[in-house]
Amino acid sequence: VQLVESGGGSVQAGGSLTLSCVASRYSFTGACMAWFRQYPGKEREEVATFVGITRTTRYADSVKGRFTFSTKGYDTLYLQMNDLKPEDSATYYCATTRFHRWVGNCREEGAFSFWGQGTQVTVSS
Repeated sequence: VQLVESGGGSVQAGGSLTLSCVASRYSFTGACMAWFRQYPGKEREEVATFVGITRTTRYADSVKGRFTFSTKGYDTLYLQMNDLKPEDSATYYCATTRFHRWVGNCREEGAFSFWGQGTQVTVSS
């Protein structure tokens, strides 16, 4: 299983980027699918998570109203990022579970089995 992110880059504050995550040799089960980001020296933090059991998407407070999670078919995730801010500068990762069903809100230990390699987003002021 390989998840490959793309779409990162450098933009000015207020700009937009769309990140993509394409799975090879794998179809997303829809149970837990997410985007995380990581600042240098910090732990990864959740940005947007699709929770399969409720079929809802959870967003970090800092990105609500600006970022949108979506999917295309069974092999692609997107993160549309609008009105970008310098504090959005980070490495972004997509992640998903290997299970077809996850009884939880995808915050539990072991929820995410597969991770991409990350794509860098830099927002200048």
